[in-house]
Amino acid sequence: MATQVLLPRLGNSVESSIIVTWLKQPGDRVEVGEPICTVETDKSTLDVPSTVGGVLLQHLVNVGDDVPVQTPIALIGEAEHEARTPSEADPQPSDAPAHATPPAISPRALRLAQSNALDPAQLTGSGPGGRIIERDVQAALAQRQAGPMRMTPVARAMVERGGYIAPERGRGPGGRVTKHDLIPTESDRRRSAPAQGAEEYDTLPLTHVRRVIAERMRSSLQSTAQLTLHASADARALLAYRERLKASDESLGLRDITINHLVLFAVARTLTQFPALNATFDGSELQQYRRVHLSFAVDTPRGLLVPVIRDADRLTLKQLADAAGALAAEAMAGKLAPDALTGGTFTVTNLGSLGVESFTPILNPPQVAILGVGSITLKPTGPGKVISAVSAAEVVFAPHLALSLTIDHQVVDGAPGAKFLQALANNLAQFELLLAR
Repeated sequence: MATQVLLPRLGNSVESSIIVTWLKQPGDRVEVGEPICTVETDKSTLDVPSTVGGVLLQHLVNVGDDVPVQTPIALIGEAEHEARTPSEADPQPSDAPAHATPPAISPRALRLAQSNALDPAQLTGSGPGGRIIERDVQAALAQRQAGPMRMTPVARAMVERGGYIAPERGRGPGGRVTKHDLIPTESDRRRSAPAQGAEEYDTLPLTHVRRVIAERMRSSLQSTAQLTLHASADARALLAYRERLKASDESLGLRDITINHLVLFAVARTLTQFPALNATFDGSELQQYRRVHLSFAVDTPRGLLVPVIRDADRLTLKQLADAAGALAAEAMAGKLAPDALTGGTFTVTNLGSLGVESFTPILNPPQVAILGVGSITLKPTGPGKVISAVSAAEVVFAPHLALSLTIDHQVVDGAPGAKFLQALANNLAQFELLLAR
């Protein structure tokens, strides 16, 4: 008997995942807990383990499919219980010709063919072992639609090359289909070949992660009233302390602590005095948190990810740096657990290492505040930091760290935001005193 393997829920907020690759093929032996495929959620790339042992009999979904959780993705059983295709399950009439029996065909391809009155026996398969898969049916439909007067020559050539399907009616004169009407049948990256002087360009379908980022950024601007305040902090103490850490005994494990780690530490400790900024707002209810669960932005090959350091205000500097380093490494490797990206109460995003002096960070809803960190630049300063009140001889140029705080003005006023920035700047300027508290 064959057993279905279901796509598990890979995190509390994950509703579907895209099949990236199959690690096991039909006929392969599979043990319980052994990964059979890799999937991409809106947050990370994860392996799906088998829940049963045996022989993988059949893939029930294809690479590139966006599969809802708890959907069957594979059949596993014993070798003698081979998966039966729908065509095998329905015996053919005795007087039917031999060629009428469809070849091996995936369930999705069979449904598409039947719904469009296509005979699977007349199709050529491009899947493993000549199996007919969905894109083969789509190609056949495209060829059937490509009448002499319904498509432009460029569109017809693109359909005949494969990878595109033509709609029943286009936007050209009389419903003629042009190249702009064609629908891609593959989710992977393709290069459009130049035709009749057409411009060469790359068509890059959005990944699951990129789509989620786009939706959230758009939703953030539409659902919040964003106000950004800019300030800077004297960075001399930070830089001096960072040099001491780099020169410390290697056994202490402090040499890899960065300026960004120092900023994260200062933010976590400062937020405890400003609960109005360590909060979330869902449109009707404001929640202020007693603990700081600090989100920080990580630029990964798959897009921007924002893992969360739990109880950041309770951690020592080394503990916080270790936690941030581990989360960033998992994010870069695409192995970050989905739940590690939820539950943040405040976000820090740092572009200073890229030379950005200041910018306007976008809120990470439902959080009500986000801090942007820019580069360290020289700024004039005096004994009391009031340049107009000191003589020219007293003015010096000192390194300053750029800070940009965006708040949701629906629930946070400008004054509390400014006071938080002021307190944070003071803590950064006197970092060793902050450590002593």
